[in-house]
Amino acid sequence: MTDRLFSFEFSAPKSEDAIAKVKKVHARLAALSPHFFSVTYGAGGSTKDGTRQMVMDLAGTGSTVAPHLSFGGDDPGVIQALLESYREAGIRRLVALRGDRPSGIGGALQMTHANELVSFIRDTTGDHFHIDVAAYPEMHPESSSFESEIAYFKQKIDAGANSAITQYFYNSDAYFHFVNACAKAGINVPIVPGIMPITNYQGIVRFSSLCGAEIPRWIEKHLVSYQDDPESLRNFGDEVVTRLCEQLLAGGAPGLHFYTLNQAAPTLRIWNNLGL
Repeated sequence: MTDRLFSFEFSAPKSEDAIAKVKKVHARLAALSPHFFSVTYGAGGSTKDGTRQMVMDLAGTGSTVAPHLSFGGDDPGVIQALLESYREAGIRRLVALRGDRPSGIGGALQMTHANELVSFIRDTTGDHFHIDVAAYPEMHPESSSFESEIAYFKQKIDAGANSAITQYFYNSDAYFHFVNACAKAGINVPIVPGIMPITNYQGIVRFSSLCGAEIPRWIEKHLVSYQDDPESLRNFGDEVVTRLCEQLLAGGAPGLHFYTLNQAAPTLRIWNNLGL
């Protein structure tokens, strides 16, 4: 599996304690020699400074790091300056997203589409950055149809994106159906599945409802029965996600992108189960 691409995602820390924790988790996961780490940007760019500092800190250890980036409510000049600082620091990969609207903003913030951000990055920095974009095998919550989902995704690729990372899911058929539809639409970039470990019942249900990820009924029923038994829930979650990863890799997925939740143990358990 040496030709597969494996990567780990951190949420940008917002306190000194959180920064120290991410650095410790990074040290444990860096021992697995992933292709890169990514660092989120926060709704509307709310963690922009924290993202940049964490990216610089992790890159200083020798790791390849890909900052997330969105326009949010920023002037293009602000984003251009951020891109230049990343380029000067030797960063070569970005995750370009439309981004989420900060809570409480309502309709006041104009959200620029990801394809426009990709075009802006290409116009500003040429081919310096490898650009990842998001993909939604189970459809973005705002998409009106599966056909429109593919069309919007193709716009991002046509704008200059090199590859994609998916929203997490727990049904491998959704991923393979999406990839096949993309191929029929002339989209031939690597589409790496996003993998979310299951560690907490309330957390995974709440987050899934917000981002449009479907929890299959049989999985949710098990999680409900285990919600007061952390060890059983963890073991069941590890089994489900491990099997999902096995199916994805066996079916030809180009790698796996783990949403770490700024923890090492859940990802390490699945990694070891897979024998990677």
